[in-house]
Amino acid sequence: MIKKALISVSDKTGLVELGKGLSDLGIEILSTGGTAQTLKDAGIPVTMVSDYTGSPEILDGRVKTLHPKIHGGILAVRNNPRHMKQLEENGIDPIDLVVVNLYPFEEVIERDDADPEEIIENIDIGGPSMVRSAAKNFEFVTVVTSPKDYEKVLKELQEHGETSLELREKLSWKAFSRTYHYDEAIDHYFRSRLGEAELLDLHYEKVQSLRYGENPHQKAAFFRNPINRDSNITNAKMLQGKHLSFNNIVDGDSALELVKEFSRPTVAVIKHNNPCGVASGETIEDAFEAAYGVDSMSSFGGVIALNRSCNKAIVDSIFEKKWFVEIIIAPHFDEDVVEMMKSKPKVRLLEVGELKLDVNRRDIKKVAGGILVQTQDTYKLTADDLKVVSKKKPTEEQIQSMLFASKIVKHVKSNAIVLAKGEVVQGIGAGQMSRVDAVHLACYKAGERAKGSVMASDAFFPFADGIEMAHEHGVEAVIQPGGSIKDDEVIKRVDELGMAMVFTGVRFFRH
Repeated sequence: MIKKALISVSDKTGLVELGKGLSDLGIEILSTGGTAQTLKDAGIPVTMVSDYTGSPEILDGRVKTLHPKIHGGILAVRNNPRHMKQLEENGIDPIDLVVVNLYPFEEVIERDDADPEEIIENIDIGGPSMVRSAAKNFEFVTVVTSPKDYEKVLKELQEHGETSLELREKLSWKAFSRTYHYDEAIDHYFRSRLGEAELLDLHYEKVQSLRYGENPHQKAAFFRNPINRDSNITNAKMLQGKHLSFNNIVDGDSALELVKEFSRPTVAVIKHNNPCGVASGETIEDAFEAAYGVDSMSSFGGVIALNRSCNKAIVDSIFEKKWFVEIIIAPHFDEDVVEMMKSKPKVRLLEVGELKLDVNRRDIKKVAGGILVQTQDTYKLTADDLKVVSKKKPTEEQIQSMLFASKIVKHVKSNAIVLAKGEVVQGIGAGQMSRVDAVHLACYKAGERAKGSVMASDAFFPFADGIEMAHEHGVEAVIQPGGSIKDDEVIKRVDELGMAMVFTGVRFFRH
């Protein structure tokens, strides 16, 4: 039977309802600080922990529950006569229910205005100690670390006067999982702050099983990092559509990460993990039409990502084009759009909220028997990075197109070439074994639109043949990292062809 409960929570969601339910069952409530005040304000009888222990809260609340009368009452093994005798001799009552959620450390470190002192003060000490004590003694004690579990605990208490061993063990596992994640967040904070990376701990929770992997004969599941707060596919809200497949998730991630590069209205269309259409414009509608026009054939069955809200004009255009799309991703979907898309229930609508680029995210690639870890490629080229190496200087318009194309080439599988005019892609050459073949493919895709375009390359040109091929198709300017042993020959050929070229010193390989 549960006779005494200790409640100390940072997240007050559902607190009053829980307190009232316990009080109505005749359960005595011990509490601290703001939790106790909230319960008292609601007319719920509460005993302060400091009154129960006879020890005041000290050190600005850093010490309040770290006391033998608290931990002895939680940890005592109820069917051990020696334990129960010691409780009696020391005036300690058993505590049968512990309801604790922890200081919001994870939320605080996400805030741009949080200073180190505030972050440190939000490392909970007493909370995890009580949670782990109660979780260890789950055979006799119920521990609750999430408001989501209040209802089921109250229901069992109201029906049986106690909780089942099955529920207590499940809640114990949840409690240990919570303190694990909490400590992991603290560990990551200090590792990032101190630049330490010798040990890599990966912890992911299962979101769902997938029908299959990249191919129907492969089994697969989707896992997420529970402490990530980024705007991404993992955290997206699905407004409608079928469950995401393995390939949907990969393509959706690629599309969203690409449009997050841009502040101006931008649309990206992804197919087989490569962009086949990208454009920026004065409005999201202009960007949408331009992106579709880049390669309408390849965009069939693709994934669309927008960095602005998806509105009726966008959906009207999709319907008019009879464009089959797998997924539409946007920060927000207008209400009339959601209603319109009900006529196409298989199309997934993923709402991701305000777009944020997490500069601390890790990029992880698997190899047989191990993994490779690197920081996410968040480098953004600016005009200051550009070094003009040709006799002919690029125009201001060409420079802007170069910077636009360079943002996209980061998201194209190497070897990668992007042709652009203004802020619209004209052709993309992706995943080729030679750079000249990537140029050939980009020019083939662009056709006549290659004339007057600029060309971005993810790495240096080892020979002048790629430059020559681009010139034959009307490309007028080139942006590339430079660094080849034959840079001088390439620059000489650029000058002979009357083209402009800039070096950036920054490579954007994507394997």
